[in-house]
Amino acid sequence: MADVNQTFLDLQEKISNHTAIVGVVGLGYVGLPFAVEKAKVGFTVLGIEQNPLRAERVNQVDNYIADVNDEDLKQVVKDAKLKAFPGFDHVPEMDVIVICVPTPLTKNLTPNLNYIENVTQKIAHQLKPGQLVTLESTTYPGTTDEVIRPMLEQISGLKQGEDFFLAHSPERVDPGNKRYTTKNTSKVVGASDGHSLEIATLFYEQTIEHVVPVTSAKAAELVKVFENTFRAVNIALVNELALLCDRMNLNVWEVLDAANTKPFGIMPFYPGPGVGGHCIPIDPHYLEWKAKEFNFETHFIALAGEINRKMPEFVREKARRVLNNLGIAPAKAKVLVIGVAYKKDLGDWRESPAIAVIDYLLEDNVNVVYHDPYVPEIEAQGQMFYSVELTDETIAVADLVIIATDHSRIDYIDLVEKAKAVLDTRGVTRLLNCDREKVTLL
Repeated sequence: MADVNQTFLDLQEKISNHTAIVGVVGLGYVGLPFAVEKAKVGFTVLGIEQNPLRAERVNQVDNYIADVNDEDLKQVVKDAKLKAFPGFDHVPEMDVIVICVPTPLTKNLTPNLNYIENVTQKIAHQLKPGQLVTLESTTYPGTTDEVIRPMLEQISGLKQGEDFFLAHSPERVDPGNKRYTTKNTSKVVGASDGHSLEIATLFYEQTIEHVVPVTSAKAAELVKVFENTFRAVNIALVNELALLCDRMNLNVWEVLDAANTKPFGIMPFYPGPGVGGHCIPIDPHYLEWKAKEFNFETHFIALAGEINRKMPEFVREKARRVLNNLGIAPAKAKVLVIGVAYKKDLGDWRESPAIAVIDYLLEDNVNVVYHDPYVPEIEAQGQMFYSVELTDETIAVADLVIIATDHSRIDYIDLVEKAKAVLDTRGVTRLLNCDREKVTLL
């Protein structure tokens, strides 16, 4: 057993003077921005990216994450402050190891911790006294203490809080957000022993403006899943309102825009074709699953998920109505979908509701094409689709244009002018000076 006080002091000194070697496992939309921020302040960062092509792209300064500044990446690689590897051989050299791997769901909406378990096992075989391990991946409360800690301790023979330190600090990345970045977004840190909490807090304070310690890893894990559950539930509320307004022949956008003029007691949320990305459609179900261990039913979460998953099918139904009003059967219709990314001005189409909409249209034998300036290709119903150029002819030959993602680069006034009919699922046209007769809002 290591001298815990000396082990702690040695790591504390390395972190404080930025001589600690930082390992980042997973160089995706969370890991790469994090790695670059640490490298910018002088830490030597060794990235572990198990996709060798992606690791090589980092080393060749071929940036694939929009939130990473090209010049920042170029500089830290040039200065030898950041280097990526496809394997775990360098784990013994690291003082801090940050895990940023995906946490998907199974088909039954239960947690899939395969990525976390696999990398933890590889780390555990090379864990040495004095290292700090932090988990940033979003997961259910208890993962750090109940899954990662036992694996690290049993394989390595070391003890948390004595030989090594372990914490959870959930990522709060909002892809495409120019105002709030890794540096200026407050960071929650939790650990289940005092030394781990103190050293992890110190580590994050080196590059993040405001760090918020909580008393356990489990509390930190719950913070993140609650944040995303909050959004999922409120999005579901306005989506349900959209479904009701459709029945009542009311304009849901008019109702929401008016309600949001109230200066207190309300927060703007808007309906859409569903929810996408890695967080909102997935994270709440981690909490829902964990709650069952305590014989507790999370009714809001289950209902929110059910409503949000209905929205792509609702878009399909509205598209059918528009085509019917035009006298066109779906099987004879040509539909142009604008945007397939899950969020505007991004190239990320993970869990995108636009893909689900396309799937439904294909089931109806609709001739579907799409345009997205950020997503060159997608797969739907086992077929590959490629983004078409948004020309006057592309718009004009479509019987219906569906705005599924409201990218800023699209000229929507021109789009409406040239289209035969538009189904706007994002409300982007509602305040524009365009031909309202052509537009059907969600």
